[in-house]
Parts: sequence; C-alpha cells; structure tokens
Amino acid sequence: MSRGSDQIKTPETRYTCRQIKLEFVLHPANPFRPPQTFVPHIAPPDQPPDVAWWFVFVGDRLLVNQEGDRTTLPQVAQPSDLGLAEQRSQFLGWLDGMGCYAAELEKDALRHPPTGYAFEKLRQLYGVLDDDVFAIAGRAIQIVTWDRNHLYCGHCAAPMVQHVTERAKHCPSCGLRNYPRLSPAVIMLVSRGDEVLLARAPRFRAGMYSVLAGFVEPGESLEETVAREVREEVGVEINNIRYFGSQPWPFPHSLMIGFTADYASGDIVIDQVEIKAADWFHKSALPPVPGPLSIARKLIDAFVAGPY
Repeated sequence: MSRGSDQIKTPETRYTCRQIKLEFVLHPANPFRPPQTFVPHIAPPDQPPDVAWWFVFVGDRLLVNQEGDRTTLPQVAQPSDLGLAEQRSQFLGWLDGMGCYAAELEKDALRHPPTGYAFEKLRQLYGVLDDDVFAIAGRAIQIVTWDRNHLYCGHCAAPMVQHVTERAKHCPSCGLRNYPRLSPAVIMLVSRGDEVLLARAPRFRAGMYSVLAGFVEPGESLEETVAREVREEVGVEINNIRYFGSQPWPFPHSLMIGFTADYASGDIVIDQVEIKAADWFHKSALPPVPGPLSIARKLIDAFVAGPY
C-alpha cells in the first residue's frame, strides 16, 4: 500500500481514516466496565436462588451455551444441574436482579462439556457474548484466579478463610490478608510527526505489530516506567509523556494505563528478548494491529484520527 493512501488494513477490516474517527468515538472506552444494572456483592444470599447466571471456568475457558447464532451463559440453580462438579465458587453480585456466580471446574471437564455447551477462551467471546455479560465475565475470571491461587496462606501455609464483608481472604493463624491481585502496566504510543513506533513481540501472530508496554516496577512513577520501557525495548528517548486512559485487562490480572509520548532522539535498537522487530509506520500505512478489545487499538485509532 502506498504511503499516500488514506486506507488502513487490519486483520479485522479495511477502513478509511474518517471511519476510524467514528469507530473511536462509538467504541466503548472500557469493554470490562460492569453495567449499571450490575450490583456487586460479596456474601451469597442465604437462600440460593432457583436460577442464576453461572460464569463457569476451566482455566481461561468459559462455559457457554450455543443455540444457533446465539451464545449465552448457563442460567441454572447450580452447575450440578448440568452434571458439573465445581471445585470452588464465588458470589459476584446481581445483574438485573439475578444472582451471578463464578465457579471453576477440574481440567478434565474440558473433554466432556454438557450437551449444547462448549468451553471457549474469554478473549474470543468479545462481540459474541452480550456486552454486559462479557464485562462481568472479565471480573469473574480474575476472582476465580485469585480464589485458586490463595487457598493457603503464603506466610504460614494455613488454609485461608473467605472474608464475609469484602473481597479478601485472611489467615486465621497469622492474620495475613490477601486481595485479588492487580498488576499495573503502562502501554504507550510513541509518535514522530505522522509516524508511530510499533513493535512485534515473539508471541504475536504473524505480521502483527502493536504499541510498547511493560509492567511498573517498585519505586517507579508511571511516567518513569513509560520512559524506561521505551528505552529498554527499542533504545530511543522520548518526551512530552501524556496520560491517555486506562483499561482492566483480565488476562490474567493487569490494569493497563495508557500514555502517548513524542520521539526525542536515538535510533531503534531492539532488546532481542521481548521485542522481535520494531519500526516507524506512517499512519496511512499501518501493519496488522490488535483488535478493538484492547487499549492498544484505541491508542492507535486515536493517533490515526488525530490530533490527540
């Protein structure tokens, strides 16, 4: 594609810069934001409901009911109604007055889902599940992971006990308390005029590039992390670091804080470990980039639609 073209090709679609502006305005800022009709809660009701939403996981795969072109979640009293034996469960709250539970099954359950059901990776269900249900599923998978990883005290190895009034576990022996883990990470778009710095990680699918990202280290401010990660991964210096927005990323428990920054100096020198390739791309001739679920795509769309 020529540098002067006003079209951009991604794995999902081909569209013009004007269409990008519309997509950026209309696309939800946070696809994992719980709907207003969801009321979070900790303790389950004293009387189990006759029917409830069940977010049933095996690892990162969610049990879904596939009826023709419609994909939904189980609405039953208990997973046992579907012949499933849960290992653990957590009450999430209420969606439109109906109880919501998260549960985890043994890995063997993947081989024998109930008739009409399947286990699908949560990321692949974006745009397939109802938006409200998908948002709560993003919360559910993080709570399931936390529940699994904190069965025993990390200090004295005693069994942990669920707190009744907050999402926490405490050790009755030594008093250690654990909350669901959140790992803050920065994600940044570095620009040079109408060009954007994009990179490929070894884990990316063939041909895909994205903006840079990295986890915050103890003692760092977010802005310091942005500058360090860019320097470490591609060897260039930046300035004019600006906050863009944030997004939870439950794969498995990150909080992505987005920034933009301007190129200041230096040539691209990749670190050869986290980065496989990096280059400057004109906004009118981008390579394949991440899909609309991630804040990475929102950063790129905003840059193309610019100024931002």
